[in-house]
Amino acid sequence: MQTRYLYLLKYILPITDIVMVNLVYALAYYTTESLGKSVPTELWQHYLVVCNLTWMFNSVIFGLYSEYGSRRLERIYRGTWRSIALHGVIFALYLLYFKDLEFSKTFLAVFYIMLVSAFVLNRFLGTTIQFVLIQRFNVTRKVALIGVNPTGRRLAHYLDRQYNIDFYGYLDDGSRIYADENGNLSTRFISKLVTAALNGVKDIYVSLEPHRMSEVSLFLQEADKHCLRVKFIPDMASTLATPYIINYVGGEFPVISLRKEPLESVSNRFKKRAFDLIFSTAVILFILSWLYPIIALLIKLQSKGPVLFKQLRSGQNDEPFWCYKFRSMKVNNDSDKKQATKDDDRITPIGRFLRKSSLDELPQFFNVFLGNMSVVGPRPHMLKHTEEYRAIINQFMVRHFLKPGITGWAQVNGFRGETKEDGAMQKRVQYDIWYLENWTAMLEVKIVFMTIINMIKGEEKAY
Repeated sequence: MQTRYLYLLKYILPITDIVMVNLVYALAYYTTESLGKSVPTELWQHYLVVCNLTWMFNSVIFGLYSEYGSRRLERIYRGTWRSIALHGVIFALYLLYFKDLEFSKTFLAVFYIMLVSAFVLNRFLGTTIQFVLIQRFNVTRKVALIGVNPTGRRLAHYLDRQYNIDFYGYLDDGSRIYADENGNLSTRFISKLVTAALNGVKDIYVSLEPHRMSEVSLFLQEADKHCLRVKFIPDMASTLATPYIINYVGGEFPVISLRKEPLESVSNRFKKRAFDLIFSTAVILFILSWLYPIIALLIKLQSKGPVLFKQLRSGQNDEPFWCYKFRSMKVNNDSDKKQATKDDDRITPIGRFLRKSSLDELPQFFNVFLGNMSVVGPRPHMLKHTEEYRAIINQFMVRHFLKPGITGWAQVNGFRGETKEDGAMQKRVQYDIWYLENWTAMLEVKIVFMTIINMIKGEEKAY
């Protein structure tokens, strides 16, 4: 449902934004100089390049200029403020890294005050221009709808909320597009088509049961006479759960998917894997490199056995893999079949601290680096528990569509540790499936921060 205005917006918005960023930068630089702070011209030019590259990087990260991001005003605003916030963090760190502290303090304050003010003005003017275009110059696309059924009602609600769409309304009472017993369309329905065309309607969306597609040939012929484009939306609300997704194999064969999976997209999987590699490498180099020997020594001093505990667990697509943890228990024969419980006498003193602080999970960053786990995902279970739960918990194996994670949406919402009741596991599965169906890069970051906060606060079920 793209209009010329929406198409041009994708190209106009990034150009005006980058011009504005550079103008504000120059103005902030000269304002900073007038306040008694100066910087060599070569260095100023170098910072300007970094400033532009940082803005372009942030706008890509938040999809500010993508077709999806520019489709609705609230998405443009949300992407803008997120881009400014991240720009401030990255640019400030860059300046501080080069230790140009005097320039950094004054210039950053002036630059970001001006930048926020300029974007507020820019977006206000953009909204005003859009309002004028819609109200005065009719740049929206007028569409009508046929199909008084559940799918048609949802579509009508959607169309009515789109700022680039002028929703004309329904053209039928649920049965008028089909020929009568004599093979003719009703004159009343034909009259509605003619009136819609005269009133500027360009497209007609038809919510139709698939088995009735063969009955609409006369309607299509009549629509063609009045230059009305017809687009069918299958009404399968009575037979399939919604929302379902329709894709095409080879650009020809329609395929219906009943579950939305963002990580089926190669680009999303690439983003997630890149995040996993960067994050796990940072943890291994900057934390485990010095913490591992300390924890290893404490484990060895308190009980006999290996430093690391490894266990076969269920991975992506139910493929078993060796999961690593710091050993927190005395060596025992029940580790592959019995979950840790509160006041479990198998847990060593250092093990109790490791489990309470979640530090026992740190070696799993090696699993992440190797690719059989992710930083965020459903927690992996021992093979015995997977066999038990798959038989009694609805949709339990759906969570195995993803790589298991060190932390997950279920865990940060309180569903971690021992599961005494089947209901607790069912809730964990529901949260894991929600994560699978609603994955975004920002959700990934949110879960990581929530995990860190929970670690600092301490978690009741961490034992």
